[in-house]
Amino acid sequence: MAAKKPSAKEQLTEYRRKRDFKKTAEPAGGGKRAAKDEKHLDFVIQKHAATRLHFDLRLELDGVMKSWAVPKGPSADPKVKRLAMQVEDHPIEYNTFEGTIPQGEYGGGTVMLWDQGWYEPEKGEGEDGVREGLRKGDLKVIFHGKRMMGSWVLVRTRGWGSGSGSKPSWLLIKHRDKYVEPDDTLVEKYKTSVVTKRTMEQIGGAAKSRVWHSNRPADDDGDGVVAPRRTKSVAEVRAAKAKAAERKQ
Repeated sequence: MAAKKPSAKEQLTEYRRKRDFKKTAEPAGGGKRAAKDEKHLDFVIQKHAATRLHFDLRLELDGVMKSWAVPKGPSADPKVKRLAMQVEDHPIEYNTFEGTIPQGEYGGGTVMLWDQGWYEPEKGEGEDGVREGLRKGDLKVIFHGKRMMGSWVLVRTRGWGSGSGSKPSWLLIKHRDKYVEPDDTLVEKYKTSVVTKRTMEQIGGAAKSRVWHSNRPADDDGDGVVAPRRTKSVAEVRAAKAKAAERKQ
């Protein structure tokens, strides 16, 4: 008899344990999902300026997003092998998250929606094909995104993460096809949100006054992503006062 698949709630235990949702605007998961094409498995890549800048690759599977942190971001050059550290599963609602996680919280920093779309295992078979690839440590997929396109592979390495209970490390490698690009062209070419067209600085920046807290509602700009409320910095207040003084002279 086949083993019972864990529920989305069970898979998100580690994700929820690491976060205080009274302090961060990240989704807790478990909410009502929007209608989607059930034939397609979603993927998203989020550019994340935490302690170190990295890119988070997330693949939909079994009701959650299987996730990897890619320190240098994806490279469309087949000669370049990018380290991808597997991390805790994330809720599917995270696919629309763009904003700033408060400093001091887990993963504190600015998050950009760098790419999104759908993916499929190279040999077909839907979710079964993805599960088999993950089990073997050799997941070949085809991305249908706006920036990530064509055939790629995630290969599990022999080394695992540091410390007990850590998840395995993988390599993200581009296969040769018409979407090949040299070196770091991919991450250098695209530096704005694929959804809102904002830069990292515009989304949140480094100023503490721009940190987005879940208990401080922000205005919805109509693009489906709630932007952080902007508070003027000390330097901006001083500049405004100086301009006002000049006008009075």
